[in-house]
Amino acid sequence: MFKAIELAKRAARDGEVPIGALIVVKNKILAQGHNQVERLNDPTAHAEMIAITAACNSLNGKYLRDCTLYVTLEPCVMCAAALRWAQIRQLVFGAYDKKAGFLRVGESLLHPKTTYLGGVLEEECAALLKEFFASKRG
Repeated sequence: MFKAIELAKRAARDGEVPIGALIVVKNKILAQGHNQVERLNDPTAHAEMIAITAACNSLNGKYLRDCTLYVTLEPCVMCAAALRWAQIRQLVFGAYDKKAGFLRVGESLLHPKTTYLGGVLEEECAALLKEFFASKRG
């Protein structure tokens, strides 16, 4: 999760919402991403989506059955659905997103074999978002 936080900080430096994600297989980082919505003018350019695409390209396949995604914020519905289609084995996230997180809809968005764990380094992950949005309002 520390690496995901580094990626989130990179996103913030680029003027993006500070969310970072990485996909790991067999204790090795396979792919990583951070939000690039503003840079790419693409509402789907979330950290998770970029990491999923990179991981699938790296594996030359559409399934991530042996992989774990680490992300600093609970994935949105779009990203959770993409994780379902990729059949990711495990999801680990930092801060909960009570407004737009997939858990508002329910766990059923994930693949039935996907396990998840939320709240990992939650305070650190949430602080990045609070600081970013405070600087935009101030």
